[in-house]
Amino acid sequence: MKMIRPLVNISKIIDNYDTIVVGLRGVISDNFEIKEETITALINMRKVGKRIILVTNSSQRVLDLVNKLEVQGISAKLWHSVVTAGEIMHYKLKAQKGDFGIIGNKYYCLGSDKGLNVFSQLENYHRVSNLAQADFLFVSDVKNFDDVIEDYLPELEHAASLSLPMVCVGNDASSFDNGQICLGSGAIAEQYAVIGGRIITVGKPDANIIAYALDDFQGISKERTLFIGDNLLTDIKAANFIDINSVLISKGVHVNFLGEGYIPDVTKARELSINYEAYPDFIMSNLRW
Repeated sequence: MKMIRPLVNISKIIDNYDTIVVGLRGVISDNFEIKEETITALINMRKVGKRIILVTNSSQRVLDLVNKLEVQGISAKLWHSVVTAGEIMHYKLKAQKGDFGIIGNKYYCLGSDKGLNVFSQLENYHRVSNLAQADFLFVSDVKNFDDVIEDYLPELEHAASLSLPMVCVGNDASSFDNGQICLGSGAIAEQYAVIGGRIITVGKPDANIIAYALDDFQGISKERTLFIGDNLLTDIKAANFIDINSVLISKGVHVNFLGEGYIPDVTKARELSINYEAYPDFIMSNLRW
């Protein structure tokens, strides 16, 4: 496995990279609060000529997310490109090819409604309030921060008995929200698969998501591209899939195991990496310049 090297400041290695791919939850924000030292680091990266690409499993459309971040004080000019799982899902639903060509057009929303913008201006799709009327399940996020998987089992078991496929935005089994580790849409999809349901997901660690983000730019070198994320199973595994270097943020989704120390515990990080078979090159507590 790779040697995981601890970092305090990203400026120590930034000269080795031209393109920085960065996640959202757990890196830039905890969903409610923006990490100011992270934004300062990203601004400094722009000042020294780095290309900054935001890639997130968020169910939001790109314009909605950029506008939300601007309200929170983050200029759209910070990003060279923004890619969201929600935007990709929207266009897959619109194209109706492959799996998306055979799922039908009536969906039942499980969990939160906040990802429903993926259906905006798609007149072929209609929401139903009864599972028996649905062609497929749609899930983008949990309803409440304290939800547990058992809250969803009755509807999942009913949907499985009806052989309904599930369309899931994002693959995060958990997320770092408001300082807490919360259930993610990916965990609901995993549970549905366990009980025999068919799942269709869009999001990291699918290597195509990262390739899509990089395809907008000519001449990008993998050797000079760095992925910064807080989730081993999605961010770091995606970086491993396309063979680019990565930084794991320890004060994110894995904080309960890795701890809140200013200098991360490399031994614990190595143990977790082996368990998840996802290997970062560096680890730092928060992204700072």
